[in-house]
Amino acid sequence: MESLCFSDSSRIIKIGDDAKKLGIGVAYSFAWGKRVVEIDPGLLDRAIKDTVRHIREKYNLSSLRKDPIVRAYRDFYWRIGIDPTKTRPSGEALVRRILRGYFPRINPIVDAGNLASAKTLVSIGLYDVSQTCFPCELRISMGGEVFKPIGGRITKLGKGMPILVDSCDKVLHVFPYRDSIDTAVTGDTTSVWVVAAIVPGVPKDLAVEAVHSFLTYARMLGWNICKKIHVIYKVTK
Repeated sequence: MESLCFSDSSRIIKIGDDAKKLGIGVAYSFAWGKRVVEIDPGLLDRAIKDTVRHIREKYNLSSLRKDPIVRAYRDFYWRIGIDPTKTRPSGEALVRRILRGYFPRINPIVDAGNLASAKTLVSIGLYDVSQTCFPCELRISMGGEVFKPIGGRITKLGKGMPILVDSCDKVLHVFPYRDSIDTAVTGDTTSVWVVAAIVPGVPKDLAVEAVHSFLTYARMLGWNICKKIHVIYKVTK
């Protein structure tokens, strides 16, 4: 894992020219440790309680809709043909659940990712390193790619969708909102690649903050973390 942490970013991910035209990018890092099923989920109880309290003090449903990060992701959704009033950006969706009195508990590592996303409103993906063939590419779908979403039906993608694909042709992610079951974090996972989605209007520093927040929680859970957060993003004009 240390070699992945400090390897040249081209060994991990590249962004296709077609995707660059959309003004998208990523911040990423790695964390690893004992099997997820062996982690005490209670280690995050205090952090979840504090985050829930903070969010309920900061937002209501009306102010959440006006948040500039929520607006940035919503605008990007419209741009790629997704109705954000029906398919919510992940950070917004999490905060909405919290405002309604519910924080989803999946497993400790996924919960750590959800905490980081809820705090920053940045969309975060977590991928099992052992199930990922590096390098990956963030590119635009050509049509016909098979996608196996978590909690959804296997589907063939149409043209024009930004997707994260690994070197084994698995679609890890439909950017920036849905992950694949193929690389999902399970009880047997011992290492993850954490990826924050940057779209126009989302500052890269905030994406870095989101990744750093996840790494902080992962360390609380007893995992090792990378000391470097990579950013692959070029501002377009």
